[in-house]
Amino acid sequence: MEQLLGFAAVVIVISASGVMSPGPLFTANIFYGMKGGTKAGLKMAYGHTVVELPLIILLGVGALSLETIPEFRTYIAIIGAVGLFAFAGIQLRQVFKQNVESGFKTKHGPFLAGIFLSALNPFFIIWWLTIGFKLISDSLILWSFWGIGIMFLLHIWMDYAWLSSTAMISSRISKVLSNRNFKFLIAVLSIALVYFGITFLIEAFV
Repeated sequence: MEQLLGFAAVVIVISASGVMSPGPLFTANIFYGMKGGTKAGLKMAYGHTVVELPLIILLGVGALSLETIPEFRTYIAIIGAVGLFAFAGIQLRQVFKQNVESGFKTKHGPFLAGIFLSALNPFFIIWWLTIGFKLISDSLILWSFWGIGIMFLLHIWMDYAWLSSTAMISSRISKVLSNRNFKFLIAVLSIALVYFGITFLIEAFV
């Protein structure tokens, strides 16, 4: 039990660096959270899990490594950047419409965004190939393949807690904003997505 508690503390502290860091997933979560609240955040987390769990398993069984990622990482960065630019463009277009909220009514939007913004985020993948891989290795040493499951559970609850809570907060904030300030917030978030897209490209080619 002492060993498990010690490992849990390490996973939680280290995972916070990835879970709570500002990025495209967090930014999109704020977008969808304005309209869908906690449910939107949970759907975003579901989509994130669809990508994260297989990635962790592949790393655990040795199917992925730093040696196999360079070119793949570049393609991921390019596709991800294009996607972010498109997403930002769609949201910015809503700023010039009277009913800004109409852009957030896609039923499966948060879930698909969670998948897309996780799978095509090179920083997310690199985090698991470096910092996260150490956690996977330690879990395998302690409890063999079962350790991957233990490590995943210790990590994933933070994604759900963070995304659902921030989505709920953004929903409450949006209700007290005037239409003008609401549009301004969307514009700022859209510009943030463009910034992340640019950093993806810089990371890929510099």
